[in-house]
Amino acid sequence: MTTSTITVPAPSRMRQRAGTPDSRPARLRRRLAQWGFVAPAVVFMLLFFGYPLVRNIVMSFQHYTPRTFFTGAAPFNGVDNWAKVFQDALFGQALWHTLVFTAGSLLGQFGIGLALAVFFSRRFPLNELLRSLILLPWLVPMVVSGIVWRRILDQDTGVLNSFLGALGLDGHIPWLNSPGMALLSTILVNIWIGIPFNMVILYGGLQEIPGELHEAAALDGASAWRTFRSVTLPVLKPVITVVLVLGFMSTVKILDLILALTDGGPADATQTLGTLTYQNSFVQLDFGAGAVVGDVLILVSAVFAVFYLRANRTEGK
Repeated sequence: MTTSTITVPAPSRMRQRAGTPDSRPARLRRRLAQWGFVAPAVVFMLLFFGYPLVRNIVMSFQHYTPRTFFTGAAPFNGVDNWAKVFQDALFGQALWHTLVFTAGSLLGQFGIGLALAVFFSRRFPLNELLRSLILLPWLVPMVVSGIVWRRILDQDTGVLNSFLGALGLDGHIPWLNSPGMALLSTILVNIWIGIPFNMVILYGGLQEIPGELHEAAALDGASAWRTFRSVTLPVLKPVITVVLVLGFMSTVKILDLILALTDGGPADATQTLGTLTYQNSFVQLDFGAGAVVGDVLILVSAVFAVFYLRANRTEGK
C-alpha cells in the first residue's frame, strides 16, 4: 500500500493566484483609491493654506511696495522688516492687547456659555424658544454687530447711556472714546457675540452625559456642586477642550469687530495684532511689515496648537 503526499499551496499564494484583494495589483489599486480620496483635500490645503503661508513668510523678508504689483520687483532686505516691527512700541502694545482681548473674551464666553448650557439642560416652559433667541447674536454678521454696538455705546447718543441717565446714573460714560475703557468695551461685545457658540456646543456635550452617573452621585449623597465638579466637568472635558481651542483660533485673529467698533483707537488702545497687520498692509501700504505681524500671529497660534496637542497626548497616555 502506497501513500501519496499532497502538497497544499500556502494560503497567501492561493489568495494571490485567485486574484483576491491581497494580491499586489489589488493592494496597489486600494492604495491609489485611498490617495484619490485624500488628494482633493491635500491640494486644497496646499493651494489655499500652504501657498499663502509660504508667500507671507517670503514677503516678510522683502521690500514689498505697491510698485511691486506693477513691476514685480520685490528685492530681499534681510531682517529689516522684522527689526522695524520689533522696534516699534506699537507692536508690543498690540501684542499685549491681543493677549488681554483673547483671554478676557474666552473666559467670559466660556463661563457664561457653560452656565447657560447647564441652565437649559433642565426642562421648563419656553426652553426651546429662549434657546433659539440666544442664538441670534451668533447669526448676525460680525460687522453688523460691531456697527450696532457702536451706536449703542455712543457716549452722547447711545442707548446704553440714555438708559443709565433715565435711571439717575452717569449717562456720559465714554465706552469707546476713553483709552481706559475701549478695550474692555470691545471684550464685552465679543463676549456677547461668542456666548451662543459656547452654549450650543457645551449644551450638546451635557446631553451626552449618561443620567446614571448623576443618579449614582445623588445616591452617594453628593451635593449638586460636588456632582458638577466631580462628575460633569471630567466627562465634559473633551468638549471643553474643543470649545476653547476653536474660541482661541477665532478670537486671536479677530479684525472686523474691532474695526467696526473703534478702528484700533482711541490712541491705539484697541490695536491688536490683527488690526496692526491691516494698518501696516492696507493703510500704510507697508506689506513687508504687515507680513511680519501676520507671521507673529501665525506663530502665536502655532504655539497654542502645540501645547494643545501635547496636553491631549499626555491625557491619552
